[in-house]
Amino acid sequence: MQTLLDNCFDFAHTDTALGPLDGRYRSHVAALTNYLSEPALNRARLLVEVEWLIFLADNRVLKGVPPFSEEDKRYLRSLIESFGETEVAELKQIEAETKHDVKAVEYFLQERLRRAADVLAETDLPHYLAAVHIFCTSEDINNLAYGIGIKGAVEKVWLPQAKKLVKQLDELACKAAEVPMLAHTHGQPATPVTLGKEMAVFAYRLKRQISRIENAEYLGKINGATGTWAAHKVAVPSANWPQLAKSFVEHLGLTWNPLTTQIESHDWQSELYSDLARVNRIMHNLATDCWTYISMAYFHQNLAAQGSTGSSTMPHKVNPIRFENAEANLEISCALLETLAQTLVTSRLQRDLTDSSTQRNIGVAIGHSLLALYNLSGGLNGLDIADQVMARDLDRNWEVLGEAVQQVMRVEGLAGTPGMDNPYERLKKLTRDSKVDQAAMRDFVLSLGLSEDAQARLAALTPQTYIGYAPELANGELPQN
Repeated sequence: MQTLLDNCFDFAHTDTALGPLDGRYRSHVAALTNYLSEPALNRARLLVEVEWLIFLADNRVLKGVPPFSEEDKRYLRSLIESFGETEVAELKQIEAETKHDVKAVEYFLQERLRRAADVLAETDLPHYLAAVHIFCTSEDINNLAYGIGIKGAVEKVWLPQAKKLVKQLDELACKAAEVPMLAHTHGQPATPVTLGKEMAVFAYRLKRQISRIENAEYLGKINGATGTWAAHKVAVPSANWPQLAKSFVEHLGLTWNPLTTQIESHDWQSELYSDLARVNRIMHNLATDCWTYISMAYFHQNLAAQGSTGSSTMPHKVNPIRFENAEANLEISCALLETLAQTLVTSRLQRDLTDSSTQRNIGVAIGHSLLALYNLSGGLNGLDIADQVMARDLDRNWEVLGEAVQQVMRVEGLAGTPGMDNPYERLKKLTRDSKVDQAAMRDFVLSLGLSEDAQARLAALTPQTYIGYAPELANGELPQN
């Protein structure tokens, strides 16, 4: 069936990005490509292959493969450092022939060993082609490469941006620590808080989850086709293969998993993605609350800081697009992270390849979370506190002091003050039958016959001052015993 676009320019033969992360929002997530892109994965695979070769030589595991000279090691490791667009293209060409991505890396490294004599004055590297990828199944290389890449992406890119957001929330919490605000439980006027205390709640929640992510374990294994070092033990029975594997995995900065099938079980990935998704959910809550505060005029959007035109047709309006963008990206990120967490823990018998395709979406999942972090950070930067609006809202809702009056009456009644019967019912009648203003609340308090001290406290109370320990909570300064 013909469509109106059938005869238009064909973008399929250009470098046009299909997804927003590699297109519209590329600048915000580009740092992740150093760790979670296809070229980055191949570079990490090359790193594992090179380090395994050096490790076996250094530990004299293979007869006929002595420790390499420092010059040889520098040459081998320089292959990783110089792995760029030319090498990516060459590797892609090799893979087109092998139809196997990890085998392509093996052949790439063997070719570099052949060329070593053209670069180094003295080297025996061309004699050790058979040692490349020895004792390794593809998953030995892949699981370690993914572990290195995911660890780098989280620790070097995602965590710094998450901590920046928490720092902004801490600063906003301190700035607004004593700015009273009417709370809205169930969307209804409720006991006042301060704006700072509410921001501190989000900062506290995020810090707890970020701490979990900071302490995440990134597991790895290198134990052969079915996790038993079977070929290793037959070929080199004198070596302590489990201990060698442990040392090598730890050398790569990962935690050793001693017991696996052909694949590393991915349980650590499931744990990490669940934690990341939980952070996303908290940030989603922050985005929707900020959006709501903007709609209530508790926050004013700073046009200069937002850098936004606003509505395309209504000039009076500045849309809270940063928070809306964050909300959408967090939903996409959570959907992907939760799918990864649920599916990666299952592999049929000793191995199937479902994880191979699934793991290629890790960068997309973390990328949408990172993009949301940038938008939340930008959104918070563009907010001004509308304390006068909040003050007017508090003045219109003196009924929220009914809770305080009721509780004082209860305490007074327990202390023996007469006339304190049915405090809840009496306050319900006062605050639900008609709108309560300052005068009505004061008259009610003075009519109760409270003790002098209790009456003075309630008479002086206003919605603006009925905030408990909110300022101390916002500043992290609760009184100590």
